[in-house]
Amino acid sequence: MALRLQAEQLLGAIARLEDPAPIPKAAWYQARETGSGLGYRFAKGGLAEGRYLTADMLADGRSIIVFELALQEGPRGPRFTLVFCALNQCQLRIRMPLNAVDQNRWLLGREGAWVKVMCGGDRVDLAHVDRMTLAVMRKVEGPVHFCLTDFQARRDEPARLSDPILTQGHLLDALGQSTLHEWPEKSRSQKEVTARLQAQAAAAARQRLPEGFSRWGGDLSIRFEATGFFRTQHDGKRWWLVDPEGYAFWSSGMDCVRVDTEAAFAGLESALSWVPSLTGPYRAIYSDPNGPRRTINYLAANFLRAFGPREWYAQWAAIALGELRRLGFNTVGNWSDWEIAQRTGTPYVRPLHFAPKRTPMVFRDFPDVFAESFAEDAAEFAQQLQETAGDPALLGYFLMNEPTWGFAAQCPAEGMLVNTPGCETRKLLARFLLQQHGSEGALAAAWGVKASLRTIEEGEWRLPLTDAARADLEAFSTAMVERLFSTLSEACRKVDPNHLNLGARYYTTPPAWALEGMKCFDAFSMNCYQEQVDPRFSEVSEKVGRPVLVGEWHFGALDVGLPASGIGRVEDQKARGKAFRVYVEDAAAQPWCVGVHYFTLYDQSALGRFDGECYNIGFLDVCNRPYDPICNAARAAHERLYQVARGEVLPYCDDPVYLPKLFA
Repeated sequence: MALRLQAEQLLGAIARLEDPAPIPKAAWYQARETGSGLGYRFAKGGLAEGRYLTADMLADGRSIIVFELALQEGPRGPRFTLVFCALNQCQLRIRMPLNAVDQNRWLLGREGAWVKVMCGGDRVDLAHVDRMTLAVMRKVEGPVHFCLTDFQARRDEPARLSDPILTQGHLLDALGQSTLHEWPEKSRSQKEVTARLQAQAAAAARQRLPEGFSRWGGDLSIRFEATGFFRTQHDGKRWWLVDPEGYAFWSSGMDCVRVDTEAAFAGLESALSWVPSLTGPYRAIYSDPNGPRRTINYLAANFLRAFGPREWYAQWAAIALGELRRLGFNTVGNWSDWEIAQRTGTPYVRPLHFAPKRTPMVFRDFPDVFAESFAEDAAEFAQQLQETAGDPALLGYFLMNEPTWGFAAQCPAEGMLVNTPGCETRKLLARFLLQQHGSEGALAAAWGVKASLRTIEEGEWRLPLTDAARADLEAFSTAMVERLFSTLSEACRKVDPNHLNLGARYYTTPPAWALEGMKCFDAFSMNCYQEQVDPRFSEVSEKVGRPVLVGEWHFGALDVGLPASGIGRVEDQKARGKAFRVYVEDAAAQPWCVGVHYFTLYDQSALGRFDGECYNIGFLDVCNRPYDPICNAARAAHERLYQVARGEVLPYCDDPVYLPKLFA
């Protein structure tokens, strides 16, 4: 049994078109402005018996369209959102599990052309939801077109789409480039690509860091006490990193120094124009070849065709490190094949992966930190550091990356209360609240609901949460965050006392309740996708008494064959170069900042990676062609990097025009 939902209202600047659609029973729509979309109404609680919400869609054009699907309790009630992208010229199927409204996960898995699917907004009760909207959240300039069927709320699971309609045929050519786009620098043959790779291999060993850099990439004009490992130092005016030989070091890093152009093609096999055998010489270009997350890597294929199955990876590593030196980067950043840096003595960072075997999660990826098993899991987690504990080239390690509990509108204690019926941390929450309020009666009066310690300690929570309740839950979340990071940090220092704990790569400036629990790092890492480093980071540095390292940032454009620009967007490749220089040199001038790491070395695949991101954010494309404007800008910025950091010259300030963002 399915509940069919038909659009009852056109919202904003959108029109229904009469043209025939390629998907049966679908209608074409033209949206001229963001925020435009479709409105749906149904009986209150009409979705409560369903398990999935589903519809088929196809996006026209050559650049992604970002949509927001919203479910709401009445006109002013809580509002759940599901943001997703639609890859162009390829049918997709929305298959939203309705239990996602509990907010216990952030990302839903990619399925074909339905990509970067993210939960947000409020937790809603389906028994009270009576309306839905589907709106265009981000788009390119001018009108965009998409076709869509009616939605259905179903108890049974809709079938995955395995043979999507491709209105323009294959989406990738044999080199891994988009077939939907043309641009002047597009590679035209494997012969051209092979010649480029062989020339890069011949030049790799000759590439050098800028003059005035130490062997590690530090500033030869400033020297502190050497310890043989990287450390931090405040010289009375600003923060520095210090390299193993004692030279002041400012870390300009490149993330994802790896063969990093995987295209996730599960359900999109027909979109590929060249698919070599899984068992032949190209087997190395596949991951999970028969599984649900299978990928194909055309960058690897291009190297393999140029150098053969035995030599291709070694040649890639030599070329990649040579390119970093040529561009002036002194650090191999996160998500990289850090072993190639270790072998060559190139400074690098490494991520740690926390996957506890004994301790359950209580909200998204937040563990039951007050369970006895957590300390044991933390000790096991720290063992990852054994292999690099004595390596002077290791700058430091990240405990985790952008914890998904940080993306929620709810703090961890609130998320735990409504999603985890019983755990040790929830028991401690009840004791914490008793200590705060003195009695159950005082707690109930303060919260304004009939809450008891028993209902807080365990069981399904269905009572509303007032502002007073949320304030208490945020206070307890501070204790949860402190327990999480102090336990992991102490375990890591026992295994590796030599290297810097670089924190959790929080996706932005943490809220006050989280920051209070994050004072155990050696440097505070945050990701920052703005035009320049966020000036609020100065307050974070002052509050925790540590320098700040930016773990991710980038700028992209839509002029070189990718359907999305990246989080930061500018007009073209020349503007990307300007944006790079502005960001790096402004960051180097900040006394609290000790480095910024660019995300990433390579463009993402035009078909999209594991979650569907398909951004022009690389210094190199899938055929290993450098983008000269941003490469030249990087070298220019790095040649004057330490002069800027020492305050001898002003940072570069020829800002490009920053365009409306096109990402999800």
